[in-house]
Amino acid sequence: MRKNNYLLLLILAGMSALMFTGCKSSKLPNAVTYEKQKSIVVIYDNDVHCGIDGYPKMAGLRDAISDTAYTALVSSGDFLQGGTTGALSHGQYIVDIMKTMDYDAITLGNHEFDYGVPAMLTLLDQVDNSRVACVNFRDMNGKRIYQPYIMKQMGNKKVAFIGAVTPTAMATEAYSFFDKDDKQIYDLAEKEVYQMVQEQVNEARKAGADYVIMITHLGEDKNAMNVDSHGLVEATNGIDIVLDGHTHSVIPHDIVKNKDGKPIIVTQTGTKLANVGKLVISPDGKFSTELVPIAECTQVSEKVQHATDSIKNLMSVLVNRKICQLDYDLHILDANGKQAVRRQETNAGDIVTDAYRAISGAEIAITNGGGIRSEAKAGDLTYGDVIAFLPYDNYLSVVEVTGSQLLDILETCTSFIPVEDGDFPQVSGLKFTVNASRETNRVTDLVILNKETNEYEPVDLDRTYQLATIDYCITGGGLRSKLKKNNVLKPSIMVYNECLIQYIVEHLNGHIGKEYAEPQGRITIVN
Repeated sequence: MRKNNYLLLLILAGMSALMFTGCKSSKLPNAVTYEKQKSIVVIYDNDVHCGIDGYPKMAGLRDAISDTAYTALVSSGDFLQGGTTGALSHGQYIVDIMKTMDYDAITLGNHEFDYGVPAMLTLLDQVDNSRVACVNFRDMNGKRIYQPYIMKQMGNKKVAFIGAVTPTAMATEAYSFFDKDDKQIYDLAEKEVYQMVQEQVNEARKAGADYVIMITHLGEDKNAMNVDSHGLVEATNGIDIVLDGHTHSVIPHDIVKNKDGKPIIVTQTGTKLANVGKLVISPDGKFSTELVPIAECTQVSEKVQHATDSIKNLMSVLVNRKICQLDYDLHILDANGKQAVRRQETNAGDIVTDAYRAISGAEIAITNGGGIRSEAKAGDLTYGDVIAFLPYDNYLSVVEVTGSQLLDILETCTSFIPVEDGDFPQVSGLKFTVNASRETNRVTDLVILNKETNEYEPVDLDRTYQLATIDYCITGGGLRSKLKKNNVLKPSIMVYNECLIQYIVEHLNGHIGKEYAEPQGRITIVN
């Protein structure tokens, strides 16, 4: 018995030696090969514009998916401005919430420049500069302000997120790119965006990127600077997908062919987190996207919810103050949810420009439709409603303009009809017709209200008029920079939302009634 046990021990020892010898003579495989490679899921947003109620659910969706997939959370810009939360805090409240979100990659939107570059840099530094990517934002020496892309290891794959912002911000937020002496200090590389992106795609591939994802704020619509997301795809190769923003489009899955003829997905979520984007890259490298309505998201991040609740509590006393009774909705959207205020007269545009004209004492008033950001519903109109309606730090001002210049502004800013355009003019104290089918001389029948007779008279092209507008339009931001060199008679009278409140209280006696039930027929569009 003792002998048999001894033999058995010898046999087992020999087998053990063979096993360990075998291990020493071969390399241990990477641990990931023992685990089935999981899918990669990228949760994405664009144009949140202070829609903070969606943040806890967006983070909750990411957290829930993280148990079964490699996840990333990214933003395609326009988060600091566009609503009450941003306006009341100059973006600080938004940053306080975003710090709890743990974004992996963020790019700039044009409205990140609204408070000026120094303020933007300070705010984004709090979020974490290492998470900000933008290929085309640079100083005048050509030095990039942020890194062009962010590389993230996701399982055994490397994913590069390349950021880009629309160069149209050079026009719409022009004041951020020039100093007080009108010397340019920053640039968005209007003519080089596609080339810059291609160079960074190539660099990311050399650095080992298995997938290249664009997080862009370019938009789907054609524009004066000829840079958009579809054009980007068509001019490049090596991009796997474009998570876009800027035009507030709801695009679950568009297909655009790249330079080599390969189909590439372009997608957008809409605006204000009505939807959350979900990109899935399967283990075999297949891409699919969907838009998840925020109302259908049941998971909530407690950390982010605490942050948003704290911010809302800070604002509640101020924003709930009643301003007046509103009998009719003030519209900026049409029946299909499109931005009517950017392509036709609206009752919202009428009351805003009437306020400009009444408070400033100017003869006429114009505002860019894109500056009116939300609808106001009938009922009690609160201070928070007005701030959401007019959320920016724009100041009412008065500038001189000749009749011929006025005609040129109207011609230029209606030239994209029927395409939505943030520079579409909402007006007061004047009427005109747009002949949309014409190539030139589109604006006709321009008449100006005579303040003394209260009658409309044909415009005098040689006469100088007093025009009320916002400083954004005077400093080169809106109305295609047409007023940038004009003589300013009254600078910075008051913030434009305070102007509307004063008009409602003092001129409408705290009641918005039938006069503003519908647009008043100031702009006629003939196709």
